[in-house]
Amino acid sequence: MTRSDATPAPAAGTQPEEADRLRSLLRDPAYQRTLAFSAVVGVPVSLAAFWFLAGLHELEHLLWVGLPADLGWSTPPWWWPLPLLAVSGLLVGLVVSRTRGAGGHIPASGLHTGGMSPAALPGVVLAAAASLPLGATLGPEAPLIALGGGLALFFRDLIRTPVTAQGTALVGAAGAAAALSAIFGNPLIGAVILIEVAGVGGPQLFAVMLPALLSSGIGSLVFTGFGRWTGLSTGSLSMTVGVPFPRLDAGDVLWSVLMAVALATAVHLVLSMGRRAAVFVAGGPVLHTALCALGAGACAAVYTLAVGRSPADVASSGEAVLQRLAADPHAWGVGALVAVLLCKAVAYALCLGSLRGGPVFPSLFLGAAVGVLLAPLPGLGVVPGMAAGMAAATAAALRLPVSSVLLVVLVLGSGAMIPVAILAAVVGFVTVELLPPGRAVPPVGRPAGPPAARPAATWEDDGAEPEPGPASGRPR
Repeated sequence: MTRSDATPAPAAGTQPEEADRLRSLLRDPAYQRTLAFSAVVGVPVSLAAFWFLAGLHELEHLLWVGLPADLGWSTPPWWWPLPLLAVSGLLVGLVVSRTRGAGGHIPASGLHTGGMSPAALPGVVLAAAASLPLGATLGPEAPLIALGGGLALFFRDLIRTPVTAQGTALVGAAGAAAALSAIFGNPLIGAVILIEVAGVGGPQLFAVMLPALLSSGIGSLVFTGFGRWTGLSTGSLSMTVGVPFPRLDAGDVLWSVLMAVALATAVHLVLSMGRRAAVFVAGGPVLHTALCALGAGACAAVYTLAVGRSPADVASSGEAVLQRLAADPHAWGVGALVAVLLCKAVAYALCLGSLRGGPVFPSLFLGAAVGVLLAPLPGLGVVPGMAAGMAAATAAALRLPVSSVLLVVLVLGSGAMIPVAILAAVVGFVTVELLPPGRAVPPVGRPAGPPAARPAATWEDDGAEPEPGPASGRPR
């Protein structure tokens, strides 16, 4: 955290001063009340996140598995995503143009913890429900952040807790972390993601993260137990790798570096396309959103026509497809991998600029698919390739290198690939930071501004009405 005084204190005296400030903060009755509230609010937020994810999962299963089966198809036909995504685009366009908060943040602007507001929650839920089950190439993490933070602030207002800027930031972060623990299945990853998104350190880091970690842990307990009790599924960010974990060698290290540079450049291009799609959508939210969504559906249709696989490989977050890819990577031929990479990347870009969701899951899948595709290179194996690919792609898409490494460890269920994951995440992050910044994501319904003065994956405002909340990004 940047010190407020002009002259920094000597290094030798920094730690005692910081420790004294932290002890003073922990003894503050207002902060203690915030910690207690964070422990309590994790329960209702996690229950809401559970039903939200379970509802999305059930609706997606109905549209992409149950309904085609009832009509006599084992997999959806090639044209299936076209009407679904056209409807999705129309619905999201209406939500964006007619509800407060514009249905949540535009995914092309990255993960965002600012602007969470109880008044914007109906639009966030409606836009996510109209996007994710109908085939948007996005994940649910961004709506969950808005849902968790908004609900926490709603409960804060309900019990008439005094409103302060710091209290709003802490309570919003706690709610967001509790909701994130639901989708990642791990309370730690939600807290770490918020550390990097908020970009704070020192006592302020502990001030934000202690409520977030406490609420996230309690929420994870509630979420896990409630899922077992109801028997409902919400999906899980984990996979079983169908090949053995090898010992890392020099070849894995070399290819991981080269792969990270190439992947970061490619992801930067995809994000740039997403921001251009957002510029296009800003000129006519309803019609242009529908056109972009229909374009994403056309990508899925072309993929099915080209390789004969399900269009859901492209028209989805990539979570289920990632699990199948990891379980049997050799079942995917070179043609299928190239086709899914090209079609999903274009669909991802179109959805980033038009629909509502998060950028994490598709970037994980794209990185894993590149790793499997390049695994036959001399000295590179399937598992190191997947680990390096996922870490590099996620770090480039999110600009959160530590969170990207933890996500890879969480997905693989093992720490054996941590060295190559760290190397790929750092190289991917540095590469994308050194590339020219892209255009700013314009507010919905307004003309685009000049190119962004900082890297375009920075968490920018999406044009929703500003609301008090946690820091929305890090200075670049």
